[in-house]
Amino acid sequence: MKIARIELGMLRVPLKTPFKTALRTVNSVEDVVVRIHTDTGHVGHGEAAATAVITGDTHGSIIAAIGEVIGPRLIGEDIADLNRITRLIRTALERNTSAKAAVEIAVYDLFGQRYDAPLYRILGGGDPVVSTDITISVDYIDKMVADALSAVERGFGALKIKVGKDLGVDLERIKAVHAAVEGRALLRLDANQGWKPKQAVHAMQLLEDAGVHPELLEQPVRAQDLAGLKFVTDRVHAPVMADESVFGPAEVIELIRMRAADIINIKLMKTGGISDAIRTADIAAVHGVECMIGCMIETSISVAAAVHVAVAKSDIITRVDLDGPSLCSHDPVEGGVVFNESEISVPDAPGLGIRAVHGFEPLAR
Repeated sequence: MKIARIELGMLRVPLKTPFKTALRTVNSVEDVVVRIHTDTGHVGHGEAAATAVITGDTHGSIIAAIGEVIGPRLIGEDIADLNRITRLIRTALERNTSAKAAVEIAVYDLFGQRYDAPLYRILGGGDPVVSTDITISVDYIDKMVADALSAVERGFGALKIKVGKDLGVDLERIKAVHAAVEGRALLRLDANQGWKPKQAVHAMQLLEDAGVHPELLEQPVRAQDLAGLKFVTDRVHAPVMADESVFGPAEVIELIRMRAADIINIKLMKTGGISDAIRTADIAAVHGVECMIGCMIETSISVAAAVHVAVAKSDIITRVDLDGPSLCSHDPVEGGVVFNESEISVPDAPGLGIRAVHGFEPLAR
């Protein structure tokens, strides 16, 4: 099974409700989809999210990186030679992690197909059912409370609360959601780099005094401020999770060395795909640091790949934040991983199990 052709397209899916964080507002998924065609007729699927404020990737840069740099290196390569192919992708150009992730996901999909096994089994096996939290976007307090109650009624046992815009209002948002769902759902706070270190410590102390004890606090300070992240980690009771501060193996080594966070959030769009996501999880495991696996605003193509990683690495990936497909108005993917509110299940199909992607818009080359 050799790579014969790489096809690019766009996929656009409206969200059920706008996704709002301290960094941006998104109304629909607009991602680049990769199809890798082989000489045997097999097709592998991948997806790249353009998240300029986090990874620096835009639609234009993703398309150019894959079409002009990464793709030409892979033509003729044998899918069975996975280590060589992933090395070619990683070393094709600097950064461009979302572009690399899309191609790697498609390659791993084909690798599973090559050996007629679901990807999670190729990666080590595990229980093919996981539970995800769901994001409650930063908004008016009444809207956030209503969204939280709706999520709990639909079976979600963990809510990721987006904050980080205005500290005083943030605290009122959190306390209101806590009062509405107390005892029925865990609260995971995500400040999206929106607080200063001392603000974050003060905020958490005020919440604890008010009887609010979040399960974790995610990325309270700027991504580059590891000293500030450590300042918060050393002074609050809730575990602190690094997200934008850690893209892959190099950053996780430094963060662990500094003891700057308690948990690592792994995202394929940050690691550049599955191979470095696995390396990041393995490094964390050696040091006893737990991980979460998350996603950007993505559909069930790339999120499916993250689910397979979560299943295979469930010993160290103890939390799942893969609600991207649940936020979409519909699932454009036929086959593959099944997203049913908080429950995500992996079918016994080769690779990612994707049969078709409806709404795929081919890009002219």
